[in-house]
Amino acid sequence: MTPTSEPRDWDVRADELATAAIGREQPTAWFDELYAEGLAGAVSMPWDRVEPQVLLKEWAGRQGLDGTGRTAVVVGCGLGADAVYLASLGFTVTAFDVAPTAVEVARERFAGSGVDFRVADLLALPPEWQRSFDLVVEIFTLQALPEPPRSAAAQAVTGLVADGGTLLAIAFRADGSSPADAGPPFPLERGFVEGLARDGLEVVLIEELDGARAAAWRATYRR
Repeated sequence: MTPTSEPRDWDVRADELATAAIGREQPTAWFDELYAEGLAGAVSMPWDRVEPQVLLKEWAGRQGLDGTGRTAVVVGCGLGADAVYLASLGFTVTAFDVAPTAVEVARERFAGSGVDFRVADLLALPPEWQRSFDLVVEIFTLQALPEPPRSAAAQAVTGLVADGGTLLAIAFRADGSSPADAGPPFPLERGFVEGLARDGLEVVLIEELDGARAAAWRATYRR
């Protein structure tokens, strides 16, 4: 579909859709609505990329990450670039998103990548995924949810990490430049990030980073 006017700013439209979804007690419904409008050309899509998220790629390079014989899951995978990157490092990758539109595009865009793209709700994950992945990657997903259900979603994310596995979480960091309850995205406080260390997960490193767009957290945990 060809838009008849310039695409709207995605931040503004995300706020509108999220507010409406939260008001009708469907806090994750706006994700698919935003993707659909973006693909239709009605909303700008800065998240539409084929390269991995820069903080993920930097972390993986620093680790010398080798996924041979290991499993990984990407939470809120969007259009799939991060999942395909992990597959290129040797991981057997599952990637899921609550937005069917995003998953459909990812499957078409990266057909043959070997990534198992799934439609799944972080608040109702398949039981067989519990503690099943050697690497769990969560980027800008928890911060997209209000509280509630953010704490329940965080519990679901940490529950994916297998014994001996690693969680990498990346999020915008609350730095006082905007209210913590202004969003989405909702900038996260250190206490929330530290709180992901639960049920046997331990903090390896929590980094406070300053990016071009916003301050960020990059946190690593090990079970």
